[in-house]
Amino acid sequence: MSLESTFLLDHRPAWVPIWREALLGVDWAALRIHPAYYGVGVPRGDGSAVITVPGFMGSDSYLVELRWWLRRIGYRPYSSQIGRNADCLNELVQRLCETLDVATSETGRKVHLVGHSLGGILARGAARLRHDQVASVTTMGSPFRGVRSHPMVLRMGDAVRERVRRERGDEVRPHCFSGQCDCPFVMASTLGVPEDIPELALYTKTDGVVAWRFCIHSDPTKNLEVKGTHCGLAWNGEAYRHLAQFLAA
Repeated sequence: MSLESTFLLDHRPAWVPIWREALLGVDWAALRIHPAYYGVGVPRGDGSAVITVPGFMGSDSYLVELRWWLRRIGYRPYSSQIGRNADCLNELVQRLCETLDVATSETGRKVHLVGHSLGGILARGAARLRHDQVASVTTMGSPFRGVRSHPMVLRMGDAVRERVRRERGDEVRPHCFSGQCDCPFVMASTLGVPEDIPELALYTKTDGVVAWRFCIHSDPTKNLEVKGTHCGLAWNGEAYRHLAQFLAA
């Protein structure tokens, strides 16, 4: 099994400086003066569908600016329609696959998936489950080589797991929200993205939420580093520029 196939098999805290995330406003502000934000120096899209997938505890709303930008440069963006990313992961990826069906049906073409943080993990799972519908997968600060997050984030994950178990009772698998679960999502995630689907991992070494070394591929040609915060990857001008070049290629 490759290193890219270890997601959720164990959880360990990463003592990353989470205080850095207070600087995400700098990323947001800097986006407004970045040429790529205005379509300068980036290739035009071909009208392909792009689904954006939010990170842990987030919803589609905070990625609206990314979708506006994708539309401006020539793509057809879709929100993931998964609701808040704080539920059974198998349930979330099934909702994402439903959106993937809609985008495929409406465009008649394969669809690009762009996921921020945990959203990238969901995108990778969907790519394995719906291989023939996915054109590419881009992850942004997604720890797909193993969960190495700040202790506070791990505690939030434990709280979500307990809530899901309380609300769904016997419907929930015994090891839901863990690497020991036998649901289709976890099984797909351990296999990784099929080799013929192009992948790009965008990451930052100043990540204050997850350990950046677990957000990259063993093949360096699939990785691109940007400066900024983990949360701010959703509004990072350099990330937008790299994404536009990757989608066009």
